Order: sequence, then structure tokens, then C-alpha cells
Amino acid sequence: MTYPSPRPPAARPWPSRWRASAPRRQTLSRLAAALTLLTVAATAAPPPPAANRTIVINTRAAATPFPHFWERMFGSGHALLAMRASYLRDLATVHHATGFRYVRFHGIFDRRMGVFRLNRQGQPVYNFSNVDHVYDGLLARGVRPYVELSFMPPALASTPARMPFFYRPYISPPKNWNQWAGLIRAFARHLIHRYGLGEVAQWYFEVWNEPNIGFWAGQPRQATYFHLYDVTARALKSVSPLLRVGGPATAQAAWVPAFLSHCARHHVPVDFVSTHVYGNDPPKSVLGIPGPVPRKDMVALAVAKVHRQVAASPYPHLPIIFSEYNASYMNQPRVTDSAYMGPWLANTIRRCAGKVKIMSYWAFSDVFEEQGVTKTPFYGGFCIIAEDHIPKAAFNDFVLLHQLGDRRLPVASHSALATRWAKGGYAVAVWNYAPVGGVGPVKQVTLRFAGLGRGYRAFVQLVDRRHGDPRPLWIRMGRPRFLSHRQVRQLRRAARLGPPQALPLGPGDTVRLTLPPEALALVKLTR
Repeated sequence: MTYPSPRPPAARPWPSRWRASAPRRQTLSRLAAALTLLTVAATAAPPPPAANRTIVINTRAAATPFPHFWERMFGSGHALLAMRASYLRDLATVHHATGFRYVRFHGIFDRRMGVFRLNRQGQPVYNFSNVDHVYDGLLARGVRPYVELSFMPPALASTPARMPFFYRPYISPPKNWNQWAGLIRAFARHLIHRYGLGEVAQWYFEVWNEPNIGFWAGQPRQATYFHLYDVTARALKSVSPLLRVGGPATAQAAWVPAFLSHCARHHVPVDFVSTHVYGNDPPKSVLGIPGPVPRKDMVALAVAKVHRQVAASPYPHLPIIFSEYNASYMNQPRVTDSAYMGPWLANTIRRCAGKVKIMSYWAFSDVFEEQGVTKTPFYGGFCIIAEDHIPKAAFNDFVLLHQLGDRRLPVASHSALATRWAKGGYAVAVWNYAPVGGVGPVKQVTLRFAGLGRGYRAFVQLVDRRHGDPRPLWIRMGRPRFLSHRQVRQLRRAARLGPPQALPLGPGDTVRLTLPPEALALVKLTR
């Protein structure tokens, strides 16, 4: 990408994906797995000095619920793309790997969706044919819509203001607020007619996207967005009080206290609070501090901030949904296309657990057109599946983390998540985080399972630069922009996650691992 403007620290002028796209800001060993009777080794060459760690997991400690909040929802490219076979193929693959329940995208009311026009008498005419195609395709694959109510149909736009995305959505307030409310009511009635209230009541309806930055042209932004929210929420609830509506869907974890105060003061319905954050968002905008804040800390700190704000609000028990998050708002191949994502993601999950209902990773598929048609397989796209249905390392990271249990065990480590399953058995994620670039020491880690009963065996899977990461092979190929079928097959093979390696536990119920920088390992104990 070629637009060198990191967003200013106080007010990011462009939206989250815009933050990394064409007009976004410019994007800035060898491992041998050796199994012995007691050891799984993953050793980079040449190895830096090793850091030795012992992590004790008390298998009899009191456990706490551990819902898989990080894999309940994914973001994606805009609505029209959901009718593509490649989009649906990627969606089915990610659903099979994670069981995710919801998908969120922009633009259900965009021009090419054909939802709204005015006839010669100036009366609204609705057409939900493309909406039906989109939602039918999702539901047939076991995924529900998380409905982002955006953007403005051209016939309703009060100004020609548009986002400079490839698909050029209109972002102005409506020129006729009654017609906007009528569209929302007609949309909700149609969904209930087609799918049934019992189904649609399980969806979420989120009003707009990132109104505090370039996605909303109303002025002043906050006041006009609050009016948009009021009209939209009331229109939805007039159709059925069972429909769930929320906002403010802001960038940089902004506006939450003001939004909830507004809803309470004016008795506006709100069923959840939503917002966004990225690992390299400016600390001043997100946290009100000059910074710097390391990439590995930003998302967790923003989640903790919003958790505190909601607890202190008139709605202290309101569900919190981070409907976008990622390690970068920019196109940075060394971040989102690389093995870096495993430790970053695992650490973010570790720190956000218990503070949020859903976190939606932006996004699942590089069938994605904000900055135009995809020009090369590994360009730093946000998604976990690259062009040509090539899984990235991040896809395999989600596969590993999906295997964590549903109860969390306490562990005195910043580099491990220990869990157990209600049905029996244990799963531990352990990682070696390194700053972008993978510079850091090799970790030699011993996991000791205290209080473990007899008959358990350990199984280990690993993602790092040599396991489950196709990008290094693509680099060795010479970074081809357009792939032959043979190259696609080779990259898909390189992306395959190796099968679990089985080994008996060592003396003292221990497993030893040697992890290079950027490695994420999952250790499972089963009988």
C-alpha cells in the first residue's frame, strides 16, 4: 500500500480498515521439531541464548468459566462480497475450524445492494433481494449476521460525501429522517417475515460504523450520530422489542460513557455496547496518555478501559462487544500475514478474558475490497485466509486456540493459558512473544502438571515461521503477485498444520518445549 499517513494521535481521520488500505497508512530457524520420550523441541537456527522457564499448572485448582469470546464472531469485506463463491468457501473453512457464530460487514444498504430508491412521486421503494441472497448464504453455513446498519443509500444521502473505499459508500446523514426510519422498519419486518422472529431475535443490530472518524459525515459528529442512533433504535424496537440494538461502534474505544449517558438520559433502547481497537492505535486517542504503548498491550488496555466505563455507567451489566480488533490497522505483512499473530492473539485473549462478551477479529477472508481488488497474496491484509484460499499462520493460531477448554485454571505466567474441559482433560497454550520482526531469545519451557492423575498422555501442536506459516515459502518463490495453480497448491501445503505429536509425560508430570520467537504451542493432556 502506498499512502504514508499514520493517523494523527488525537483524532484518527480515517476508519479502521481505511487505516491500512490503499489510502491508508503505508505498511510500513529454521525450526526442527524433535520429539524424545520427554521433550518436544522447536529450535530456530542459529538460536539466540535460551531463556529457561518453568510453568506450574495446578490441575486441582479452582477453575473459572472460560467462554471462547475471541472466536464467536469475525469481520469481513463488505456485504456484496458475501455472494461470491470464494467468500463463502473461506467462511465455511473458518466456521469448521472455530465454530464462529456471527459475521459482521459493512454496507448492507450500499448502492449495489439495491435496497432503497424513490419512485417518481418521491415515495420509498424497497428491494431486499440481495439482502436475502447474502443472509441465506450465511445461515446455510451455520453463521448468523451481526447486522451493521450502514451505509446511506444514495437516494437518501443528504450530501455527496463518500468514503474513498473501492466501493465508495455514502456516509452522510439521511436527507429525510422519516424515510430512514421507514427503511429500518421495513428492513426489520422483512427479516422477521423471511426468517422468523425467533431467529432474527438472536441477531445483533449495530448502528453504523466508526462515526467518530471518517465513516460519518454528520456535523457535529457525536450529536448527529446520537440522533441517528435514537431514530434507528426506536424504529427497530417499534417492529419488535426482542430485536437487539447497540452502538456506538466507534474507533479507538471512544464515546462509550457519553453514549450510555445519552441513552439513559433520553430513554433510548440499548442492548449492548460496541466499539473497536487495534494494536497500533494511538495511545492518546485510546487511553488518553501520550504513550508509547506496546502493540501487545493496546487491545487489552482498551478492553479494560471500556469494561470499567460500562461498570460505572447507568448500564453496569450491559454486554460489551469489540466488533473489530486486530494487531494492526495498517497493511503490515510482518504482522498480520506472519507467525507474529499467534503469541499476540494468545496474550490478548489471556488479558481480555472476563471483561468482554464478544471480540470480533477483523477479518476472516482476504476476499476484501476496501483498497481495491487484491493485488498480491500477502500484502498485510487483516484476514486469516489469504487470496486463493491459502490459510495464513493466524488461521492455524485460531485452530490451536479453539482447542482450549471451557474452564480456566490459574497460572503464574504471562506466556501461558491453562484450561480444562468439563468433559475431562487439559489444554495449555504457551508462546514466545517477540516484537515485530521476530527478534528475541529462544524459550526453553517446562510445563509441570501438579496434582495430575494417572494415565494421561500429552499431545503438542506448533505454529511458527516453519510450521503452519506459508508466507516464508511465498518469499522464497520471489514474492509473486499472481500465483500459478502449482504455486497455490504448494502454499496450501505449507500452510497445513501438522498433526498433534504424542509423547508420554516425563518425571513429575512434565513436558519440555523449546520455542523460537513467534512460536505458539498447544499442549493437550487426555486419557
